[in-house]
Amino acid sequence: MPEGHTVHRTADAFNAAFAGKRIWIDSPQGRFLGASVRVSGQIMQHASAIGKQMFIEFDNGLFVRIHLGIYGKWQWHENIRESGLLDQRVIGEVRARFYDQETLAELRGPTVCEVINSGEVAAIHDRLGPDPLNPDPTGSECERFVNRVRRSTQSIAALLMDQSVISGIGNVYRAEILYRAGLDPYKSGSALTVTQLREIWDDAVRLLAVGVRAGMMITRDELMHKRPNKADRNHVYKREGQECRVCGTTVSIAILAGRKLYWCAGCQH
Repeated sequence: MPEGHTVHRTADAFNAAFAGKRIWIDSPQGRFLGASVRVSGQIMQHASAIGKQMFIEFDNGLFVRIHLGIYGKWQWHENIRESGLLDQRVIGEVRARFYDQETLAELRGPTVCEVINSGEVAAIHDRLGPDPLNPDPTGSECERFVNRVRRSTQSIAALLMDQSVISGIGNVYRAEILYRAGLDPYKSGSALTVTQLREIWDDAVRLLAVGVRAGMMITRDELMHKRPNKADRNHVYKREGQECRVCGTTVSIAILAGRKLYWCAGCQH
């Protein structure tokens, strides 16, 4: 499942390609056809992301909300007027196509693709946790995260995957943030100190920003300004059975709430 940095990159791409322009939307698959007519031909105002959800705002006051889920993905095409791409047969199950005269973005397999109003957008915002990639100049979003975690007896590993606690963290960032913090993933949220949780928040801000910039999840400090191979980018994620890069302990794996959890018992305690 794409994590928050990927969704923010997509919102940035939409703003670069379509903001302030009249765009058209159709649904070759048919499942979004009825809703798309409510916004097709409108001027796109702005695209934004909160965690794993993207909101595309139009000048008639409506929004397209997209949640990629596990299987959703985008494909972008440029110079479509010259290529005649829109007139060609669509390959595969395309839920929605967003396009102007030059650029086409095809959406396949999302969990959610719907048209909603501003009140519905606000309701979704209210139930989502703070997003480390959205500006927090006053520190209020950090404190909102800290307070939500400290009120819970659930494990910090479970809480980091709860989108009502913090938005945009998935399995990779969960494992890597806890490794970098040196925390046992099974420790309860209420057992952590305010300082520990603020450090987790600050590290999430940093790591997700690197992901947006690099287009990949890199969590090893020494590699953040390089383009490392996939196998080298992280400390513990998908490294079960291998030696920890720091202490040599065998990296562990377990299933927590249906998702794989990776950690080093030697470094995380």
